[in-house]
Amino acid sequence: MAKDYVRRTKPKSKTTTRAKKSTGNGRGRAPAPRRLPIFPMLLLVMVAGALGYLIHIIKGAADQRPVTPAAVVSTKDTSTAAQTAPINPIDQKPVEKWTYIQQLENKEVVVKLPEAKQSTQRYLLQCGSFKSAAQAEQVKAKIAFQGLGSQVRHASGSVWYRVVLGPYDSQRVAEQDKHKLIKAKAVGDCAIANWQG
Repeated sequence: MAKDYVRRTKPKSKTTTRAKKSTGNGRGRAPAPRRLPIFPMLLLVMVAGALGYLIHIIKGAADQRPVTPAAVVSTKDTSTAAQTAPINPIDQKPVEKWTYIQQLENKEVVVKLPEAKQSTQRYLLQCGSFKSAAQAEQVKAKIAFQGLGSQVRHASGSVWYRVVLGPYDSQRVAEQDKHKLIKAKAVGDCAIANWQG
């Protein structure tokens, strides 16, 4: 059987008409009346009462706190109300008693440092190797703009022009200059080598 997609209403079925006739009102069963949620309301009242009782107990305990006698303080103002007012122990600042201050005043700590080894080794920083002297001079100029002095070295019988910095007395200083040049993008990368000379 073909379906009619043009018709918007649903076809009446025989079972729905019988159900309407049997109930009499045409809607089916009547909705159940809404009941008041007694159990949650009772639970809420009990929790509120317990909270109120707890607050009452805490407040009563705070009122029964023992009052310490007021400390006599000699001031230029001799009003009797200021001298007879009780001092609340909660309002007083605690007195700090530290013993390590007296213990450490005369304490002397002896530290033995290992003797620094005198290194005779020196380091060079190579920042490029080029086939043309013009390229090597450009890198040397970029390094000079960073406040460092460099040299272009050309070995006899070689076609390479090397840009070097140094010699440095420690590897740490060479590393600092290397990071300075790389951070400023004056060179791509540099290599640290031992210097014999």
